[in-house]
Amino acid sequence: MSPRPERKLRYAMVGGGRDAFIGAVHRHAMALDGQMELVAGALSSNPDKARASGRDLGLAPDRNHGRWEDLLADEVTRPVEERIDFVSIVTPNHMHFPVAKAFAAAGIHVVCDKPLVHTLPQAEELVRTVEQTCVVFGVTYNYTGYPMVREARDLVKRGVLGELRKVVVEYNQGWLATHLEGHGNKQAGWRTDPEKSGVAGAIGDIGSHAENLAATVTGLELEAVCADLGALVPGRRLDDDGSLLLRWRGGVRGVLMATQIAAGLENDLRLRVFGSAGSLDWRQENPNELVHAPLDGPKRILTRGSPWLSESSRRACRLPTGHPEAFIEAFANVYLGVAADIRARLSGVEADPIAADYPRLADGVRGVRFIEKTVASAASTLKWTPME
Repeated sequence: MSPRPERKLRYAMVGGGRDAFIGAVHRHAMALDGQMELVAGALSSNPDKARASGRDLGLAPDRNHGRWEDLLADEVTRPVEERIDFVSIVTPNHMHFPVAKAFAAAGIHVVCDKPLVHTLPQAEELVRTVEQTCVVFGVTYNYTGYPMVREARDLVKRGVLGELRKVVVEYNQGWLATHLEGHGNKQAGWRTDPEKSGVAGAIGDIGSHAENLAATVTGLELEAVCADLGALVPGRRLDDDGSLLLRWRGGVRGVLMATQIAAGLENDLRLRVFGSAGSLDWRQENPNELVHAPLDGPKRILTRGSPWLSESSRRACRLPTGHPEAFIEAFANVYLGVAADIRARLSGVEADPIAADYPRLADGVRGVRFIEKTVASAASTLKWTPME
């Protein structure tokens, strides 16, 4: 077991106040291992709600801000021993870019929810900013934090599947099967609003997770997409359903489906990877199992926490086998990776690559490119849209 860190990392949160779903998930995840503490925040775009949310969470009055700009201005004037180590950005998508850029430019490490930003030029500007300031920048594609996803990645990397041939990833939800945004649902409201969500609906919200999961496990680079997007609920302004054919470099073929109108389904994310020597099958709603079907032997079910799994998979576990771990723990693993990187930089050493295992800015940029090219493909009369 690694030694206990000398102190907790101090973080601020932008967004995630009262009535926000994902902000609470991030805070619970960061609290799980006792390595991080919330010390400051600007928890809503509404200043009164932001301060009320901060009081709910016990923030000190002088670090409980009504605007994120005030939060940043306050932090950069504080002594280094009091200043936050990083900021967690859990706002609706349209605020990711200005907040992330400002904190990164100020030399403060950043963790940003996905999708990263609205446009590829914004993403590239973030890259330039981070290159100048050398801050840690994590993107919370949380499904990369599941132990059995990390095991799947390791099996592919070790060549257990042989030569990869096909990748099928699907993310099916049913919560937007009706026009919820017309009935005051906050989450539906901003996710279906082009001003806040960007050019894509379901393909940006959950399709970006599907793309990231497939890319993380396989290590493949997407070459071209052929996409069909639609808004199937009358009156909806952004896509709520998408079907994509994929071409990965090296001749690997793929299929990606992302829908939020699959009535009756909950959070059905599934990845299947097919190679010349076998296949893998992982489902988020049964996340502690990974099915490996070799070409020349019986199918086997690998379970989370087992001693014969890879080190990266075992390190992502907190409980003994048979005790389920899932969504919040996966987020916690992403944050632990960020924390390991920040601590290494504070100590002036290279981070342990297994400990500092988290989605980086480059993953977020790739996700933005994927969203833009998918939307362009859906609007095009051409069969294939290249990713370049």
